[in-house]
Amino acid sequence: MASINNNKTTISYVAMAGIIAGIYAALTVFLAPISFGVLQFRVSEALTLLPVMLPTSIPGLTIGCFFGNLISGAPWQDIVFGSIATLLAAMGTRFLRRHMWLAAFMPVLSNGLIVGAVLSFVNGIPFWSTAASVAVGEAAVCYMLGIPLIKLLKNHFKDEYLGG
Repeated sequence: MASINNNKTTISYVAMAGIIAGIYAALTVFLAPISFGVLQFRVSEALTLLPVMLPTSIPGLTIGCFFGNLISGAPWQDIVFGSIATLLAAMGTRFLRRHMWLAAFMPVLSNGLIVGAVLSFVNGIPFWSTAASVAVGEAAVCYMLGIPLIKLLKNHFKDEYLGG
């Protein structure tokens, strides 16, 4: 019987990660005009706060970022390093989940530095101004959309569905 429960848990975990990956990628592609560039407002990054409640979102966000960047025709550096930035951001958010405002800063820091470096390299523009620009857009999304999203989810779903 334990094996059946473990299989259900694994299937649920993979399904949830897949759903999150799909939502992230779809938002990124659908909103591509504002999701890329030195000045970006990537709405899908609001989902990077999901690890506060859902550990399954960590692989989902990473895979979603990879496919969103790939489908949108981002440079290979952004596909690879942007996905790594999202993975690190999601892990940091999960680690700081008991401190929402600090958790929300993890995507800002990770994307500001890593995506800022990628955009600086690819476009031949100064690093610090690029990193700051990416971080400002990331902060806007995480604090204005991500935190309210988490509060909404916590208020409307039981802990057993959200991983506590």
